[in-house]
Amino acid sequence: MTTSLGAMSVTGKALATTLVLCGLGVAACGGTAADADLARERGPVPPAAAAAADSTAAGGTASDGAAGALTGAAADPTATPATGRSGEGREPLSGKIVVIDPGHNGQNYRHPAEINKKVNVLTQWKACDTTGTATANGYSEAAFTWDVSQRLAKILRSRGATVKLTRDGNSGVGPCITQRAAIGNRAKADAAISVHADGSSTANHGFHVIMPEKIGGPVDPVVAASRKLGLDVRNAFRRGTGLSYSTYIGRNALDYRNDLGGLNLSTVPKIFIESGNMKNPAEAAKFQQPAFRQRIALSLANGLQQYLGR
Repeated sequence: MTTSLGAMSVTGKALATTLVLCGLGVAACGGTAADADLARERGPVPPAAAAAADSTAAGGTASDGAAGALTGAAADPTATPATGRSGEGREPLSGKIVVIDPGHNGQNYRHPAEINKKVNVLTQWKACDTTGTATANGYSEAAFTWDVSQRLAKILRSRGATVKLTRDGNSGVGPCITQRAAIGNRAKADAAISVHADGSSTANHGFHVIMPEKIGGPVDPVVAASRKLGLDVRNAFRRGTGLSYSTYIGRNALDYRNDLGGLNLSTVPKIFIESGNMKNPAEAAKFQQPAFRQRIALSLANGLQQYLGR
């Protein structure tokens, strides 16, 4: 979309421990008292989920996590983790369905008639899709979201999840925002995430998570679950990437909207992640580093696993 980043390095063990702490108290992960209320609403983290988060966040097995032994690649938070198995011998996300929506598409700009066609998102009529933003040197949001989404899908599949993407490449057009929501609905996803990066003024920086509001429509029954998903992803993203909360949108990196078709039309828990500001030179430089995109993907996977393990 068109809407930061203090670098921070964490070890795999610290990241895994943080994920468990986030489930026990959001305030421990940089949240507010209001966020802590939501954490209490969620209830305690199931022991199996805590063990899986501790283990797979670092790339180990459940027994590795229980023993607290992290060595070699397992301590690298940018590495794609190996399959982490629960105490029952199953991958931690076995049986879960996740839909990943890589924002925009690489050829949208060549097809203005198609992407500008108006579609009904219930609260208003909006363009079918948009071109997205880009860094000053031309690295497009569509390319960024596609790369991060592929990395994220690989990690989630390694943890046992069934993953569906709303587009199959970065050389096409669309799909429309209404279709993106429909893909998640048809899949009966346990969680859906739309991956984006913003395009604001160069001085602005930081990431934020967008969650749905009640609109008297299909999203209403999953608004509360989407808030929980948003908090888990926000906390994992902050800890895993070191990026700051947005300095220009939302409060504590949380924003609520009723004008996004991808959210309004969703019948499954869904959020948007605005990974940072592509117009900010420091963030733009990070987004163009494959290792940092891997770090983003791993952080998102950990947030999704925290939510799905409840």
